[in-house]
Amino acid sequence: MSDSTPEATPLAASHFIAEPITVEFDEAPLLEKDPHCPNRFVWRDRAFSVTELVSEWHSYERHNKMAENMRPAHLRAASRRGSWGVGRSCFRVRTTDGRVFDLYYDRSPSAGDRKGGWFLYREWSRVDATSPDAVRPQNDAGCRQAAPRTRTPRR
Repeated sequence: MSDSTPEATPLAASHFIAEPITVEFDEAPLLEKDPHCPNRFVWRDRAFSVTELVSEWHSYERHNKMAENMRPAHLRAASRRGSWGVGRSCFRVRTTDGRVFDLYYDRSPSAGDRKGGWFLYREWSRVDATSPDAVRPQNDAGCRQAAPRTRTPRR
């Protein structure tokens, strides 16, 4: 007997999106640069409600010149907890209509906005477990995966 619940159904990346989104929280994050999973997001003028946080991971890696502008001891600490303007908080979420998305908060400031921004990275689609496209999704939205946590978003 196979498990056909949405959580057990293998996923395949349906398409790369990488577009800015607007997010909403029932309870505002304590720190702007370290947000929790949003309760809702708006993409292309359509609102999506998050019903489940499938997984969460963070990356505080520095790249290119940014990786060379710190002393090694400070670089090790910054790679664990981040530093100003560096890093991403990534969230794999399931919405009320059963769709699964990867979204992330990029801490780097953009032109005129010091707060960083939210992006919809991609959408996952369900596939038949026997299909050659059946994969367990990897967390790679520019983020190295930490221990995944499953929980319901804050309300």
